[in-house]
Amino acid sequence: MTTPTEKNHNKHLDLLHDYKIHLVKYIEELERMDKQSEFAKEWNQSTIKERKQEIQVIDKILKNLIRF
Repeated sequence: MTTPTEKNHNKHLDLLHDYKIHLVKYIEELERMDKQSEFAKEWNQSTIKERKQEIQVIDKILKNLIRF
């Protein structure tokens, strides 16, 4: 039987994973926009780079927390 702390921990891991999936979809949408417009490409370039870095951080967090 899981404890309330374990449930809470798993819930937060799930939320973090859901956020990662959201970021991946967001990046895909921005990249799709980039293909349609040169202006959008310049505009979205820094946002895409920041979101990819954020995904890397989330991956590290998830990998380290799953070990416990």
